[in-house]
Amino acid sequence: MSWTDERVELLKKMWGEGQSASQIAKELGGVTRNAVIGKVHRLGLSNRNTTKADAKPKAEPKPKAAPKPKAAAPKPAPEPKPEPKTEPAVARDATGAPARRAIIPAGQPLPPQPSANEISPEALAKVNEVEKTAKKLSLMELTERTCKWPVGDPATEEFWFCGLPVQQGKPYCEAHVGVAFQPMSSRRDRKR
Repeated sequence: MSWTDERVELLKKMWGEGQSASQIAKELGGVTRNAVIGKVHRLGLSNRNTTKADAKPKAEPKPKAAPKPKAAAPKPAPEPKPEPKTEPAVARDATGAPARRAIIPAGQPLPPQPSANEISPEALAKVNEVEKTAKKLSLMELTERTCKWPVGDPATEEFWFCGLPVQQGKPYCEAHVGVAFQPMSSRRDRKR
């Protein structure tokens, strides 16, 4: 189903008349209620067109009758004591002040990640060599046959993906597979 000019005009007319999205979808046929709601929002029609004639006046609340005086007023129940307020646990630094997390502005290099220490120097050297010959693709240029290893800070213009041919059954090229998928035994050995 496509939104032809005639269908859009009918949608606008019915929406302006106050019909529900379900009613409009049923009338148009071939679309769901959610499709109608989405189109209404894209057309900027989300607020219904109401005029003063359409608007219903609000009924004013009826004044309540004054309560009849009672012979003897019962003693009010004692007010419960407020519970002490507890503040959420906040991480503190050495001085006792609330600890602050460092916010790294866009374009600044990220601090080394802990997993970088686990990668063998040979694998890192191989990755550095491969990244010199990488195709440097954007997200939209990736295919199932291109390496999807991200390089750089995504918040900057220098961000790219490797783009070299992938290893069979993996999302990365041979060099990046060596970094991403390490045998369990070598990971255990490094932890010792």
